[in-house]
Amino acid sequence: MNTRLMERLTNWLIGHGITETYALYLKLLILLAILCIVAVITNFVVKKFLVRFIESIIKKTKTEWDDALVANKVFSNLSQIAPALVAYLAAPLVFADFSEVVPYIYRLVLAYISAVLLLVIINFLDTIKQYLENTKWFQDNPIDSYFQLAKIAVYITGAIIVLSFILNKSPLYFFSALGAMTVVLLLVFKDTILGFVASIQLSANDMVRVGDWVSMPKHNADGDVIEMNLTTVKVQNWDKTISTIPTYVFISESFKNWRGMSESEGRRIKRSLHIKISSIQFCSPEILERFKKIQLLKDYIESKSTEIEDYNSEHTIDTSNLINGRQLTNIGVFRAYAENYVKSNADINQNMTCMVRQLLPTEKGLPIEIYTFSSRKDWVVYEGIISDMFDHLLAAVPEFDLEVFQNPTGSDFRKL
Repeated sequence: MNTRLMERLTNWLIGHGITETYALYLKLLILLAILCIVAVITNFVVKKFLVRFIESIIKKTKTEWDDALVANKVFSNLSQIAPALVAYLAAPLVFADFSEVVPYIYRLVLAYISAVLLLVIINFLDTIKQYLENTKWFQDNPIDSYFQLAKIAVYITGAIIVLSFILNKSPLYFFSALGAMTVVLLLVFKDTILGFVASIQLSANDMVRVGDWVSMPKHNADGDVIEMNLTTVKVQNWDKTISTIPTYVFISESFKNWRGMSESEGRRIKRSLHIKISSIQFCSPEILERFKKIQLLKDYIESKSTEIEDYNSEHTIDTSNLINGRQLTNIGVFRAYAENYVKSNADINQNMTCMVRQLLPTEKGLPIEIYTFSSRKDWVVYEGIISDMFDHLLAAVPEFDLEVFQNPTGSDFRKL
């Protein structure tokens, strides 16, 4: 029946004064136009009704992974095969007068279907990745690297299959050619291979996760890891700039990960005051009486004075000269005050190390270091705690007849 219709169409065209040769080409154009219209209608019907019907059923289910299929347009892209099937089935009829062209049409249609399936597989991989990223086990792990590698493999395989249909060659022919180009491929995909190996090491050793605070001064990176993929790690610095670092650098070079601090019970405070050495002196009885009026020092001075008096009496030491025997110094009393003050802060973790110590004297004076841990780890709050603490200690230093070291400025020279 189809043959009769084609013959009638040809005879109708010839009957209108068109030569037989031109009639064949004109009939081909008419059939191609009809084929395009049918393909467009088929695509519209499949997307409008079948795909929407499937997506409506999926949205009613309680599972989440099938919603990801809809979000990544898996079914929408899969519907692109429908018009290709129409063209594949109609090719023998449309090109009945040009039968030698039909095999080429078949190959082009199959190449197009392969390309569509390639796109669908990529969408499906995105769906799996999206689902795994929302699970507890993979939420912080860098799974982007593995999916990027899988996509590269899919792209290469898909390209070979498409070319095999277009050029009418076996896929093994192209795979064997790839084998001969191994050295070139290793050079082209050097960063990809290094990144993949590095990703495995980072994941296996749990060295870096998305959300970790890392510091890598050599690459001007200091902030949170926001993305990890096959070739790069993106770090959002505290000034909101983005540092992009090759993944393998995290294996070949050193970096600091602050996750241990974030997961611990406190964040370390380690900061020093530099005391002018010439202001350090022994405490006379009058000075001690003045220090006793400081609430945080009263018990310390009384117990320490009793201990020193007992020691000096036991060893019959002449205390008329303060250098003899044991005596309290203003720097020692200040250290005791600073330690009591730090421990009295409600934001300091009392279960972790807390001390005030002397460091080695330098040309900038005697460093008195506060070494403790804040129970509050948020950056803004943490810095506020330190600032409040040192505001007070800096203001308290003159009360102990001490001076904070400061390099001479122009105003100092003018006073001279």
